[in-house]
Amino acid sequence: MHEFTEAFRLAFALVLAGDADLIEIVGLSLRVSLTAIILACFIGLPLGAWLAITRFRGRGAVLVVVNALMGLPPVVIGLLVYLSLSRAGPLGSFGLLYTPTAMIIAQTILIAPIIAALSRQVIEDLHAEYDEQFRSMGLSRRETIAALLWDGRTALITVALAGFGRAIAEVGAVIIVGGNIDHLTRVMTTAIALETSKGDLPLALALGLILLVIALTVNALAMSLRRKSHSFAHG
Repeated sequence: MHEFTEAFRLAFALVLAGDADLIEIVGLSLRVSLTAIILACFIGLPLGAWLAITRFRGRGAVLVVVNALMGLPPVVIGLLVYLSLSRAGPLGSFGLLYTPTAMIIAQTILIAPIIAALSRQVIEDLHAEYDEQFRSMGLSRRETIAALLWDGRTALITVALAGFGRAIAEVGAVIIVGGNIDHLTRVMTTAIALETSKGDLPLALALGLILLVIALTVNALAMSLRRKSHSFAHG
């Protein structure tokens, strides 16, 4: 029991002291995940909006695929990205394997389907409400998508926060394509796994505490936005 108490004490000391290694790991984690969520939103939001307002043959099958990709195992994504970026792969000449860029690519592929699927539902509900009004105004498909994305921005920010929470907690895909290299590709989740296996509990606990705070903050923001959106809708 004393060992665990001492480990927690040292973990809090590392956080309060602003340990250099700790800050470096947290900074890289935030940079990778924030970049990935921005890229995923650029891909997922327009795709989700287009699927929400467009009717075409095979749409049901496409929706099934998008929804299925939400549950695709991260290690599978990591493996596919690894094969693509390895020397024998089609993108091997770029030398991206075991770099933060490879981790960003893996996280983007992981969360883009989540953004697309959740945003489709949000936009589809809004489109059902405003479809006749948009038709009477003679808006083009692009203008309709832009209007719906703007009108649903609060709910879509919540969707983005959900994607960010998924990205920053990811370990399987990023360790495959990043390699967990010290001072280069080591992020919070991979560092926690490594330090725990090494028996360095203070650093692992310090990173775990920070990751927990980030997760709680993201969830609190999402709940706050949902409440504001609900109050606005019924105000």
